[in-house]
Amino acid sequence: MWTKLASVLILLAGCAQPPVSDPVPPAGEDSCGASQYAALVGEDATVLERQLIMGPVRVIRPGMAVTMDYSPTRINFAVDAANRISGVTCG
Repeated sequence: MWTKLASVLILLAGCAQPPVSDPVPPAGEDSCGASQYAALVGEDATVLERQLIMGPVRVIRPGMAVTMDYSPTRINFAVDAANRISGVTCG
C-alpha cells in the first residue's frame, strides 16, 4: 500500500506548478524578453489575445499540469484563479 501511495505522490509532484516569486525575471535572466510584457501583470488574461508574440509562449493556469522542461526562449504567463496575469517568466 505504501508503495502505491509513494508512486502517486511522485507522479503528482511532477505535475506541480512552481511558485512564482517575482512576477518578472531579473534583467540578467530575461532570455526570452519577458520583461517587455511586465505591464500585463494584473491585467485580465484575455489581453493576451491581442498581443503579437513571436516565439514560444505558454499560459499556465491554476491546477494545470505543466511539464518541467526549461526552454530559455519560451515566455510563460502565469494566470491566477481570477483570470488575471500574475507573472511573466522565461522557461
